[in-house]
Amino acid sequence: MSEEWVSLSDLAPGRVGVVRQLVGGRGFISRLAALGFTPGVEVTMVQNFGHGPLIVLVRDTRLAFGRGEAAKVMVEKASE
Repeated sequence: MSEEWVSLSDLAPGRVGVVRQLVGGRGFISRLAALGFTPGVEVTMVQNFGHGPLIVLVRDTRLAFGRGEAAKVMVEKASE
């Protein structure tokens, strides 16, 4: 089984991914960890229009992210 990692900003609406890596400085990674984004957690893309902010569901909480932030979260696409 091949694994396919993409940035969170590339995940299509309705798709589920598993957080594999956070790319950024200590402050950024700490803030995401405080929001529940830790390696291994499942995230579901709720809204992603391809521009502007996107909304994800993580640990039963909806969170909005800017595209720059979302590009620093690497996820493995869950199988359909």
